[in-house]
Amino acid sequence: MARKVIDLRSQFAATPAQLYAVLRDGARWPELTPLGSFELHRPGETEPEGVGAVRVFRTPPFASYEQIVELEPNRRFSYTLLRGFPLRDYRVDAVLTPVGGGTELHWHCEFSPKIPGTGWFYRWFFGYFHAKAVAGLGAGATA
Repeated sequence: MARKVIDLRSQFAATPAQLYAVLRDGARWPELTPLGSFELHRPGETEPEGVGAVRVFRTPPFASYEQIVELEPNRRFSYTLLRGFPLRDYRVDAVLTPVGGGTELHWHCEFSPKIPGTGWFYRWFFGYFHAKAVAGLGAGATA
Protein backbone atom coordinates (compact mmCIF):
# COMPACT_ATOMS: atom_id res chain seq x y z
CA MET A 1 0.00 0.00 0.00
CA ALA A 2 1.19 3.49 -0.81
CA ARG A 3 2.64 5.66 1.94
CA LYS A 4 0.53 8.65 2.88
CA VAL A 5 2.22 11.97 3.53
CA ILE A 6 1.11 15.10 5.36
CA ASP A 7 3.54 17.99 4.95
CA LEU A 8 2.80 21.33 6.63
CA ARG A 9 4.87 24.48 7.03
CA SER A 10 3.88 27.40 9.25
CA GLN A 11 5.67 30.42 10.65
CA PHE A 12 5.20 31.68 14.18
CA ALA A 13 6.43 34.64 16.21
CA ALA A 14 7.72 32.25 18.90
CA THR A 15 11.41 31.45 19.10
CA PRO A 16 12.54 27.88 18.39
CA ALA A 17 13.12 27.42 22.14
CA GLN A 18 9.56 28.53 22.97
CA LEU A 19 8.00 26.29 20.34
CA TYR A 20 10.21 23.33 21.26
CA ALA A 21 9.15 23.69 24.92
CA VAL A 22 5.48 23.41 23.90
CA LEU A 23 6.14 20.36 21.72
CA ARG A 24 7.90 18.64 24.64
CA ASP A 25 5.11 19.37 27.14
CA GLY A 26 2.37 16.83 26.43
CA ALA A 27 0.17 18.22 29.21
CA ARG A 28 -0.25 21.45 27.19
CA TRP A 29 -1.38 19.72 24.01
CA PRO A 30 -5.02 19.23 25.11
CA GLU A 31 -5.37 22.95 25.89
CA LEU A 32 -3.87 23.97 22.52
CA THR A 33 -5.09 21.27 20.10
CA PRO A 34 -8.25 19.20 19.48
CA LEU A 35 -6.92 16.47 21.81
CA GLY A 36 -9.01 15.62 24.87
CA SER A 37 -6.51 14.55 27.53
CA PHE A 38 -2.88 13.62 28.15
CA GLU A 39 -1.22 10.91 30.22
CA LEU A 40 2.45 10.05 30.51
CA HIS A 41 2.18 6.28 30.14
CA ARG A 42 5.91 5.60 30.43
CA PRO A 43 8.75 8.04 31.13
CA GLY A 44 11.68 8.44 28.79
CA GLU A 45 15.17 7.03 29.21
CA THR A 46 16.68 10.07 30.95
CA GLU A 47 13.73 12.41 31.61
CA PRO A 48 9.95 12.13 31.83
CA GLU A 49 9.16 13.28 28.28
CA GLY A 50 12.51 12.35 26.77
CA VAL A 51 13.40 9.79 24.12
CA GLY A 52 11.54 6.55 24.78
CA ALA A 53 8.65 8.22 26.61
CA VAL A 54 5.18 6.98 25.72
CA ARG A 55 2.51 9.66 25.78
CA VAL A 56 -1.20 8.80 25.59
CA PHE A 57 -3.66 11.28 24.14
CA ARG A 58 -7.35 10.50 24.50
CA THR A 59 -10.18 12.04 22.55
CA PRO A 60 -13.12 9.65 22.92
CA PRO A 61 -13.53 7.21 21.40
CA PHE A 62 -9.84 7.25 20.42
CA ALA A 63 -6.65 6.80 22.44
CA SER A 64 -3.29 7.13 20.69
CA TYR A 65 -0.09 5.82 22.25
CA GLU A 66 2.85 7.79 20.89
CA GLN A 67 6.53 7.26 21.59
CA ILE A 68 9.08 10.05 21.44
CA VAL A 69 11.87 8.75 19.21
CA GLU A 70 14.11 11.74 18.50
CA LEU A 71 14.85 15.04 20.19
CA GLU A 72 17.22 17.79 19.12
CA PRO A 73 16.82 20.73 21.51
CA ASN A 74 15.17 23.70 19.79
CA ARG A 75 15.50 21.95 16.41
CA ARG A 76 13.57 18.63 16.11
CA PHE A 77 10.83 16.69 17.88
CA SER A 78 9.85 13.28 16.48
CA TYR A 79 7.38 10.63 17.56
CA THR A 80 5.84 7.41 16.29
CA LEU A 81 2.42 5.89 16.83
CA LEU A 82 2.56 2.65 18.81
CA ARG A 83 -1.17 1.93 18.79
CA GLY A 84 -4.57 3.51 18.58
CA PHE A 85 -5.23 3.63 14.83
CA PRO A 86 -4.95 0.93 12.14
CA LEU A 87 -1.77 2.39 10.66
CA ARG A 88 1.80 1.18 10.12
CA ASP A 89 5.04 3.10 10.38
CA TYR A 90 3.33 6.32 11.48
CA ARG A 91 5.93 8.96 12.26
CA VAL A 92 5.87 12.72 12.77
CA ASP A 93 8.97 14.87 12.45
CA ALA A 94 8.55 18.46 13.63
CA VAL A 95 11.53 20.52 12.48
CA LEU A 96 12.07 24.04 13.81
CA THR A 97 14.02 26.61 11.80
CA PRO A 98 14.71 30.19 12.93
CA VAL A 99 13.30 32.77 10.50
CA GLY A 100 13.55 36.46 11.26
CA GLY A 101 12.56 36.84 14.90
CA GLY A 102 10.40 33.72 14.87
CA THR A 103 10.29 30.10 13.77
CA GLU A 104 9.20 28.03 10.81
CA LEU A 105 7.66 24.73 11.88
CA HIS A 106 7.89 21.99 9.26
CA TRP A 107 5.50 19.23 10.35
CA HIS A 108 6.00 16.06 8.32
CA CYS A 109 3.93 12.91 8.88
CA GLU A 110 4.09 9.61 7.00
CA PHE A 111 2.21 6.36 7.46
CA SER A 112 0.71 3.37 5.68
CA PRO A 113 -2.81 2.12 6.32
CA LYS A 114 -3.22 -1.41 7.65
CA ILE A 115 -6.65 -1.77 6.04
CA PRO A 116 -6.73 -1.52 2.23
CA GLY A 117 -8.83 1.36 0.93
CA THR A 118 -8.64 3.48 4.11
CA GLY A 119 -5.53 5.50 3.29
CA TRP A 120 -7.49 8.39 1.76
CA PHE A 121 -9.60 8.68 4.90
CA TYR A 122 -6.67 8.72 7.32
CA ARG A 123 -4.79 11.14 5.06
CA TRP A 124 -7.81 13.49 5.17
CA PHE A 125 -8.46 12.96 8.91
CA PHE A 126 -4.87 13.48 10.03
CA GLY A 127 -4.32 16.29 7.53
CA TYR A 128 -7.18 18.20 9.15
CA PHE A 129 -6.11 17.27 12.68
CA HIS A 130 -2.42 18.12 12.19
CA ALA A 131 -3.27 21.51 10.63
CA LYS A 132 -5.32 22.38 13.74
CA ALA A 133 -2.62 21.00 16.07
CA VAL A 134 0.20 22.93 14.39
CA ALA A 135 -1.77 26.19 14.53
CA GLY A 136 -2.64 25.66 18.21
CA LEU A 137 0.85 24.62 19.30
CA GLY A 138 2.37 27.59 17.47
CA ALA A 139 -0.09 30.04 19.01
CA GLY A 140 0.45 28.50 22.45
CA ALA A 141 4.21 29.02 22.20
CA THR A 142 3.75 32.80 22.18
CA ALA A 143 1.03 32.97 24.84
